[in-house]
Amino acid sequence: MSEPGKTWVNGPRGSVHAGNGDIHNYITVGAELKEAGESAFRRIADDELAWKRRVLVAPPGMGEARHVLAGTGTVILDGAPGSGRTSAAHVLLSEHHRDVGIFRELLPGEEDEQSLRNPGLVGAGDRLLLDLSAAEFGLWAAARADLSSLRKAVHEQRAHLVVVMPHGSAIDSDLQRYRVEIECPPALEVFRRHLRALGVPFKQYLRSDPTVTDLLERRPPMREIAAFADLVRRARGAARTGDGFAEWCKAARATRGDRSGKIAEFVTGVREGPQRALLITVAMLHGAHADVINWAAERLLRTLKHPPDEVPLLQRKDLAERLKEICAGTGPDGHVHFRDLDYDAAIRAHFWDHMPELRQYLGTWTARSVDSNDPHVTQDLRDTLVARLASQYLRTGRGDGLASLAEGWSATPTSRNRLEAAVHLLACGLNDPIEGAGFRERVYQWCANKRLKGEFAQVLVQVCADVIAASHPDRALFRLYHLARRERGTTRALQALCGLVATSGRLRRLLLDVLARHSLSPAELGIFLQAADPEALIEPFGNSRALVEERSTQHSAITCWQAVLAGLPPATWQQYAERWLSTATGAGHRGDLLLDLIVSAADRCADKRGATFAALYACARSAERTAPAGAAQSDTTERLLRKISTAQRLGPRTTPSPTASSKGSAP
Repeated sequence: MSEPGKTWVNGPRGSVHAGNGDIHNYITVGAELKEAGESAFRRIADDELAWKRRVLVAPPGMGEARHVLAGTGTVILDGAPGSGRTSAAHVLLSEHHRDVGIFRELLPGEEDEQSLRNPGLVGAGDRLLLDLSAAEFGLWAAARADLSSLRKAVHEQRAHLVVVMPHGSAIDSDLQRYRVEIECPPALEVFRRHLRALGVPFKQYLRSDPTVTDLLERRPPMREIAAFADLVRRARGAARTGDGFAEWCKAARATRGDRSGKIAEFVTGVREGPQRALLITVAMLHGAHADVINWAAERLLRTLKHPPDEVPLLQRKDLAERLKEICAGTGPDGHVHFRDLDYDAAIRAHFWDHMPELRQYLGTWTARSVDSNDPHVTQDLRDTLVARLASQYLRTGRGDGLASLAEGWSATPTSRNRLEAAVHLLACGLNDPIEGAGFRERVYQWCANKRLKGEFAQVLVQVCADVIAASHPDRALFRLYHLARRERGTTRALQALCGLVATSGRLRRLLLDVLARHSLSPAELGIFLQAADPEALIEPFGNSRALVEERSTQHSAITCWQAVLAGLPPATWQQYAERWLSTATGAGHRGDLLLDLIVSAADRCADKRGATFAALYACARSAERTAPAGAAQSDTTERLLRKISTAQRLGPRTTPSPTASSKGSAP
């Protein structure tokens, strides 16, 4: 194969390997994940795009880029790193959103990505991002050589393509007319736009401030300006009464310095185990309710097998006193915060870096914490805790450890909360700009080749359907395909796969092509019967053509239908054939094509050819009995019979031979 899942799970089974062939995964029943369609990750992706549109200060060159993209379907953005060119690319594509087509990011250079020369890479109305801003010379040179073919497909499909090129790199003369230089927008205007979007009243930041002026004069990247604006917003929320904009900016600026020495000195003075456990807990659950902090700190001590406190309860320090000792406190709402802004992040980094033996225990403690049923442990708090743990793995380049943790949380009988936490761990890895490619490869290996334990398969279904599919639908398709062909006792991967191909004719064509290129197992035949929805095949899409009118789809359908008719008993495929024949009714020449495809498939069934024709005719007669428009369906049956007669080289009104009617289903 050249290509390189949210779900409910039922039935307690383990993973087995059935000899030298495929590894068949039996998914254990237990905890439930949310149904597909409730994806928080897709909402996050949509929210992030809406946010980019809201805060973008149109950089010099944005108007020209809009004009070139609208006129040619392609624009190549050049610009210095930090100019906001990638955000501009996302906004440009979002402005061309239509009812047809999907957004996706192309990833040339990754192992299982299709060639940019492949015309099947582009679907009708698609919005494609090719971000090569950090590409090395060889990758950019290869992409330039393929851009002509890619642009041709984009034009034919009425799609839109935005390329972000490496700044200062060579560009071919025939591509120059698509190139637009993006320059940095006014830094102060960007800063204020973010503050306004973050809800800071404009009267509070209109005066110039030396802290802001000093920062912006250093010409920081747009992402740093955005991050600083968010720090100012948070400093405002944590400020003392009477503090103003200048104090907020100073507090935000203070977090940008190196505080490692100060943090190390502070931690050295906190020697007792219970106090360190409280310090770590507040850092990991910063902003949580005091009841949650108290419970979680005790849970961390038990996880570490720390000796119990022998001091009588009423003689111990209360929580307020213990929080004061670690420079934290409880607000009027009962939630716990450190006094200094971003102190929690610095504490997390210190313990992760300087007490590495603690890491495995933090993973165990986090898994137990997300299982808490305390009313103050909300889903947002669970997600935040998991993201904070994941950030330490990713910050220190420990993607393998994060992947193993997610697998471990799913491999044994577990809870719904823990399975969702495992999905969130993998989402953090997949969305990381450095580790994302490695995580996509790990997910592929899990889906295609690895023996999956416990309920990890359903975690992968959700990850593929919701996280990967949001920006890399082709990658999600291949991974869901492998999960679907291996699953037993459930159809969640198959449902997710069919849901994905329903979003794009191009994806359905791609799946049919993948199926037609291999000897199909019974599971893969089942995938075909579900994915080859005849209604979707005859429905015209962006370029007014239907999939059934394309030669590649016709070839795939005939090949797969032949495998179904020759390899499965009629009782298995009869209902699908009846739907195929019913859909052909009233569909004009596209209906005729459906009949041609299934008759051609039956004609290739060698020694089963006659019996298969007879079974198809029986399906047509059965469809007549259930069709709302009996006369029209009878006409379809007659057309089918004529095509069968032609295939058998019989007279136009001759019925199939008796040998072809061994089951008594001939007319």
